[in-house]
Amino acid sequence: QVQLVESGGGLVQAGGSLGLSCAASGIAVSIYSMGWYRQAPGKQRELVARVTSGGSTNYADSVKGRFTISRDNAKNTMYLQMNSLKPEDTAVYYCIAVVGVMNYWGKGTLVTVSS
Repeated sequence: QVQLVESGGGLVQAGGSLGLSCAASGIAVSIYSMGWYRQAPGKQRELVARVTSGGSTNYADSVKGRFTISRDNAKNTMYLQMNSLKPEDTAVYYCIAVVGVMNYWGKGTLVTVSS
């Protein structure tokens, strides 16, 4: 059974930092394209960052230079380091694993950035 479990969300002041983790079981993160999405209240879910199985990364323009996605294959875990957080980063953050037509989602972790 595939499970993705996010952790690390919480409340932080604007300008602060948080690190999110996505622990995977039932799949090997090394062979999947992995990513982080977020959904703010009243808004559509949007891609934040992703890392391919080959290690290439890309980011939403809104987080470039502030967020860093990484993956530890030995720990079967993906990370999102978020720096210089802004109130508009407030959202539920979800991790996703994609291979072909198969998508697996975590249940999300809430990040709240206060001004």
